Amino acid sequence: MPRVKGTLSQEILRKLILGGTIFIAAQSPYFWLNIYKGLFSETSFKKRKVQDTFTYLKKKGLIKIEQTNKQIYISLTEEGKKEAGKFQINELRIKSPKEWDKKWRIIIFDVPELARMKRDAFRGKLKEFGFYQLQKSVWIYPYNCQKEIRLLREFFNLTSKNLRILEVEKIEEDSLLKKIFSLS
Repeated sequence: MPRVKGTLSQEILRKLILGGTIFIAAQSPYFWLNIYKGLFSETSFKKRKVQDTFTYLKKKGLIKIEQTNKQIYISLTEEGKKEAGKFQINELRIKSPKEWDKKWRIIIFDVPELARMKRDAFRGKLKEFGFYQLQKSVWIYPYNCQKEIRLLREFFNLTSKNLRILEVEKIEEDSLLKKIFSLS
């Protein structure tokens, strides 16, 4: 899979995954200016660099640019969606509420040895989120995280058989856990 390194390339992919397809009147002499204003009005990217970056992304097979009925459509290819998904996963965070709802979220996963890289990457993301490892493939967190874990499950192409999310109200001898998460 092509590797995207530039900040502008990453920003374009990120905005396309969030916004879907972009379409602009093809006859407009301000085509690139309209894209620039529509996507990057708050940044300092130069218009020529935006145009060159779109050309680069198309050449790498990450976006497709099609003209239909005097409209130009710019969208992500399947490879582009995968690459943009990486940025979405990298920026993923779990928000901690002001007050704990007294429920524990337990993540249990069993990823085969053949998919060791997936397993290690998933485990690394749990550590980054602040989960606590109860056992080898059992992790715990005190706040709602189902949306984020489901997104990770989808991103790593895992099934509910590989990864389960449990929400429990009581855990035997949870005083250490409460201390670890600074809960009362």
